Amino acid sequence: YSVDDDETSLSSLEIIMPRDLADGFVNNKRESYKFKFQRIFDQEAKQDVIFDSIAKPVAECVLAGYNGTVFAYGQTGSGKTFTITGGAERYSDRGIIPRTLSYIFDQLQKDSSKVYTTHVSYLEIYNECGYDLLDPRHEASRLEDLPKVTIMEDADQNIHLKNLSLQQATSEEEALNLLFMGDTNRMIAETPMNQASTRSHCIFTIHISSKEPGSATIRRSKLHLVDLAGSERVAKTGVGGHLLTEAKYINLSLHYLEQVIIALAEKNRSHIPYRNSMMTSVLRDSLGGNCMTTMIATLSIDKRNIDESIATCRFAQRVALIKNEAVLNEEIDPRLMIVQLKKEIQELKDELALVTGKQRTSELSQEELLQLDELIETFLEDNDPDSTLDVGADMRKIKYCFVHVKQLMKHSKTSDKKLFLQHSSEEKDTNKEAGEEELKKLKDLLQQRDNEISILYILVNMLKKEKKKTQDALFQLNAASAGSIVLEQSVSTHLEESQSPSSCLKEAEDVSSSVHRLPFLSRQTGGKMSLGCWEAFEVFKRDHADGITIEDSKQLLKQRFAEAKCLGDKLNEVRNKINHLKGEITQRRIQRAALAVSSPSEELNTLDPVEENLRMQIEEEKKSYKTMFNRLKGLKVEIEHLQLLMEKAMMKLQKDFEVWWSEEAISLKV
Repeated sequence: YSVDDDETSLSSLEIIMPRDLADGFVNNKRESYKFKFQRIFDQEAKQDVIFDSIAKPVAECVLAGYNGTVFAYGQTGSGKTFTITGGAERYSDRGIIPRTLSYIFDQLQKDSSKVYTTHVSYLEIYNECGYDLLDPRHEASRLEDLPKVTIMEDADQNIHLKNLSLQQATSEEEALNLLFMGDTNRMIAETPMNQASTRSHCIFTIHISSKEPGSATIRRSKLHLVDLAGSERVAKTGVGGHLLTEAKYINLSLHYLEQVIIALAEKNRSHIPYRNSMMTSVLRDSLGGNCMTTMIATLSIDKRNIDESIATCRFAQRVALIKNEAVLNEEIDPRLMIVQLKKEIQELKDELALVTGKQRTSELSQEELLQLDELIETFLEDNDPDSTLDVGADMRKIKYCFVHVKQLMKHSKTSDKKLFLQHSSEEKDTNKEAGEEELKKLKDLLQQRDNEISILYILVNMLKKEKKKTQDALFQLNAASAGSIVLEQSVSTHLEESQSPSSCLKEAEDVSSSVHRLPFLSRQTGGKMSLGCWEAFEVFKRDHADGITIEDSKQLLKQRFAEAKCLGDKLNEVRNKINHLKGEITQRRIQRAALAVSSPSEELNTLDPVEENLRMQIEEEKKSYKTMFNRLKGLKVEIEHLQLLMEKAMMKLQKDFEVWWSEEAISLKV
C-alpha cells in the first residue's frame, strides 16, 4: 500500500494486489484499489496528532452548543479501542476519550462568562442488550448482573434510554475516575469466552449545558465517543460456542448499521431502518440528524486481511456521502416566557378595550385627576427602564397625561437655571467642610500616636522592672564569692545605666525585633500598624486563651495534611495494581487463544481458575480504592473546617486586642 498525503486536497490510499500466477493466465482480478479520505494516518502516527486532527474540532463544536460524535469502525485487532480509549502502559498513549475530557474541562475553566454543568454516561451493547457501566449501586462480577438499558420513544420520535444513569462531573479528575470505574466494570463483566478482543459496542457520552448569568437561553449539547466491536468473518476464523454467538450479534448489528448508511446515502429514500438494532437507535441523531459526526476507519494491512480492509474503505466512503444538518441547541427558560406572554396578553386586552370603548363624559372628575397626578409622579420617579404608565383604555386620561408631562418638562427647564447658580455657592461650602474634616482626622491621628507612645512607655517600665529583678538575683548569688564593695560599685553602675531612657528603649526594640509579626491590621490606624502596637499585640497574644487554640489547630492541620498525602500515594498504588492485574488477565486470554488455535481441546472452553482469581483480586482492590477515596474526601472536608476554625479564632483574638487597646488609650487619656 501507499499513502499520498496532500495538504491542499484529499489524501489518497492505494492498495496493490499482484496477480497470482497459480490462477492461470486468464485472470481478471483488479490489481489496484484507490480510495480518497480527508486525512490518512500511517502506523507511526501519535495519539496527540490524531486527537488534534479528529476529536478537537468536534469538541470545540460541542462547547459552542452543537451535538458531536466520533466513532471508530474496523475489523478485529485493527486498533479501534486503542484509538478511542488508549493504552495503559504510557501516559502518551492516552486515547481520544481522556484527551477530550482534559480539553473540555480546561476550556470550561478558562471561560468564566457562562455557568456550565457537565454529566457523563457509559453504555455498553453486548449481544443486542444495553448495560449501564456507571451504576453506583452495583458491584459487578458478571455482565448479566449489570442493569439492562431499554429504549423508549416519545411522540416526537426522540429516543430516551431507561436505566442509563447520568453522573455529574465537576472536574477532570471526577470524569476520569468515572471512566476508570466504568472500564473496570466492563473488564470484570466480560465472559470467559472473550479471549483477547472487545466483543461489545461501547458509547461514552458527555452532556454539557451552559447558561449566561441573567439570560433566559440555555444551550445543551452532547458528545458521543463510540468504540464499535470488530467485524470478522466466521468462515475464516472458525470460532464456535459463545464466540460464534457473539460474532453473529456483532456482524448482525454492523450489517444493520451498513443498511442505515446505504439508506441515508440514497436520495428520495422515505424509510430509514433505525429500529433494526439498538446501536442504530441510540446513534440515530449521530448518523443522520442534528449532529457533527466524524468516523475513524481502522485498517489491518496484511495479506490475509486485505478483503476486510477494502470493505472497510468502501464503507467509510459511503459514510462520507451523508450530509447532516447540525443546529445550535438552544432553549428558552419557561419562566421568562410566561412573563412575556402575560405582558403581551395585557397589551392586547388594552388595545381591545380601546377599540370597543364606551362613550364617556368630556370632563374628568376631581378624584380621577388626583389619581392621574399620583401615577405620573410615581412613573417619573421610578428608575426602572421597563416601568410603564398604565392609565387604562381612556383617551381623556391619555391626553391629560401628555399635557401634564409637557408642563412638567417646561417647569424643569426654568428650574435648571436656578439650580446652576445655587450649585456654585454650594461647591464653596463643600470645599470648606472637606478641609475642616481633614484637619479633624489629622488631630485624631496625632492623639492616637500620643496614646501609643504612652503605652510603649508602660511596656519599657515593665521591662526595666523585670531586668532589675534579674540583677538582684545575680547580686545575691555573687555576694557569696566576691566582696560587697565591688558588687555595690557594679550594681550602682548597672542601675545608672538602666535608668537612662535611651538604653531601656533600645532593649525594648531588641525584644520586639525578635517577635514574629502577624498579618494584623488595625482599624483605627487605617491599615498601618506602629511599632508599639505590634509589641503590645504580641504580649496580649501570649496571655490570651485563643493563642493556645490556634497553635493546637496548626499541629492538627499538619497531621491531616500528612495523612491526606499518604492516602493519595496509596490510591496511586492501588490504581497501578488494578491496571497490572488487568494486563495479566489480557495476557492470560491471549495465551489461551493461542492454545485454542494450535491445540484445541474442551478444557479451553471451561472457566480459567487463574483468571477468576485475578478477577477477585481486582474486585478487592476496587473496594479498597473506593474506601480510601471516600476517606480522602472526608479529610478534605476536615482540613477546610480546621482552617475555618483557625481563621475565626484569629479574628476573635484581633477584635479582643482592639477592644483592650482602645480601653488602654482612653484610660491614659483620662
